[in-house]
Amino acid sequence: MSILQVIEVTKDFGGLRANDNISFSVERGELVGLIGPNGAGKTTLFNCICGYHQVTHGKIIFDGEDITNLRPHEVARRGLARTFQVYLASGDLSVEENIMVGCFMRTKSRHQARHKARELMEKLSLTPLATTLVTDLPVAAQKKVSMATALGTEPKLLLLDEVAAGLNPSEIDEIMESIRHIHEEMGITIILIEHVMELVMRISHRVIVLDSGVKISEGDPATVASDPDVIKAYLGEKFAREQMLQK
Repeated sequence: MSILQVIEVTKDFGGLRANDNISFSVERGELVGLIGPNGAGKTTLFNCICGYHQVTHGKIIFDGEDITNLRPHEVARRGLARTFQVYLASGDLSVEENIMVGCFMRTKSRHQARHKARELMEKLSLTPLATTLVTDLPVAAQKKVSMATALGTEPKLLLLDEVAAGLNPSEIDEIMESIRHIHEEMGITIILIEHVMELVMRISHRVIVLDSGVKISEGDPATVASDPDVIKAYLGEKFAREQMLQK
């Protein structure tokens, strides 16, 4: 059974159509990449799924329930969490305290929230930074804190929005391993928006491509990387040739 169904979702902002009749499903246990050029409508679609934007037309079914146009906290309580491109952490909270904020979704106990936050810090190699203010951390560590905070809500499905953006190659490898751990060891289904194609193509089971608000391709990474429409709209001939040489 699919954990998420996006059914003919359209989102208009006045005269601008950001998402145009988009449909796809995500199975439990999948890791799905969502790619496309800037302005393709990827983050808008995440915002529609999570309740930050009201859907103009269509339905969103999560875990068998219609969640279309529910408020963000109502969506989160049902087990769907997300990160954001820019992590706006509270400047006067430490790493541990920021993660505890997510944990309070499931408990009112400060003791239980702290215990859960420490478990998540251990899993994402953040324990040495527990007392550091998030705003004092390098970008890569801030990205991991945002992931841990989202995990504190105990999601069944996690949406990751450009968690590798602005990172160097070694940091990308580290984030990739964190995503693998969340997916494989914690058993959480993941959809990720990403422009770092090496990451997307290496860890995704399936890739969905948007361009100008429309879904133009969907399939396994190799199939999508060789799709002429995707090459033209986003990847470019150079990337396609490199993918062929790696086969």
